[in-house]
Amino acid sequence: MIAYAGTAALAMLILAQILNLVRMVRGPSVPDRILSLDTMYINTISLVVLIGVLRGGTAFFEASLVIALIGFVATVGFTKFLLRGDIIE
Repeated sequence: MIAYAGTAALAMLILAQILNLVRMVRGPSVPDRILSLDTMYINTISLVVLIGVLRGGTAFFEASLVIALIGFVATVGFTKFLLRGDIIE
């Protein structure tokens, strides 16, 4: 039963990634694209954690923390660039 739930969750997360990619490409404005990229980071973290749960490995959880840190820094950098036009002061 858990294998079916894991497969269904993987399929839904992959579908969410595809929809986020479409929004990032077709987004009408730059903030929409930044938000879709941020959502893609969150979905990637969910995918990595789900694969870690299904396989039983601990390295996946550490990789999800690294992805979360990179995603946070990238989102802050993009929004700072959008607001000020420069990242480094």
